[in-house]
Amino acid sequence: MTGKKEGRGFRPLADTTSDLLDPVLRKRAGINLSLIQSWEDIVGANVGQSSRPLKIMWPRRLHENDPFQPATLVVACEGFAAMRMQHETGEIINRVNGFLGFAAIGRIKIEQKPLTGKQQRRLRKPVDIPPSQARKIEGQTSVIEDDGLRGALERLGRSIAASKLKNKR
Repeated sequence: MTGKKEGRGFRPLADTTSDLLDPVLRKRAGINLSLIQSWEDIVGANVGQSSRPLKIMWPRRLHENDPFQPATLVVACEGFAAMRMQHETGEIINRVNGFLGFAAIGRIKIEQKPLTGKQQRRLRKPVDIPPSQARKIEGQTSVIEDDGLRGALERLGRSIAASKLKNKR
């Protein structure tokens, strides 16, 4: 036999998924799976965890000779990420265009809405502060019934206490 046998061994699931989804995404949303998978790396963790690209809207060309016009990237954002993305639009456009390899995107349209099927956020390790301050923060937040809100406020309190300690040094 002269060639390598195809179909032997295991293929990564991502390769199979990409082969199946890329044509559908390209046709329906003008976007590819690699942009979605690399989104957090492209825009950074702060924005990437609370947003995701939805589609690329290409302007209609009436004639084949019409000049190229960059597309609009539609991005779904949650809460504060929408404001952050709005302030960093120019940089994000440059990063996406760098990822795509050409000046494909000229504008970003932000749709503020909850993300469905989003991954669980990776929580950072609690900041080290003196035990007395940690107990004080836990005591102040203990009356909050919502576990998520209580945890977020405790992390915020620890972060503020740690930054104050750092500034005193």
